[in-house]
Amino acid sequence: MAKKNQVDALLTQLTQALTQAELWQYTQIEPRKLLSSEPFCCDTLQFEQWLQFIFIPKIRQLIVTGAPLPNNILIAPMAEIHYSKLACFLPLHRVLSELDAILSGR
Repeated sequence: MAKKNQVDALLTQLTQALTQAELWQYTQIEPRKLLSSEPFCCDTLQFEQWLQFIFIPKIRQLIVTGAPLPNNILIAPMAEIHYSKLACFLPLHRVLSELDAILSGR
């Protein structure tokens, strides 16, 4: 259970980091954009939208239902691609790196 608590706390930190970076979207996304089969929905969503509308809710749902969490993820490299030149990079990368490490058992 400690792992799920850590992950939940990191999801809260991720939400805060996205909000502080002004990357949090306050309007709902069109449902059809969530149906992509591409990794990170890269053909229909911005990376921060994927985090907000797919990743965070999915992981929180797994925590609430007691389902197993993913055990091999690498999200921080996507943050490097999308945000490395922005001031918000370090806080986002730190949280995503911690999520990668905890969920992947590193």
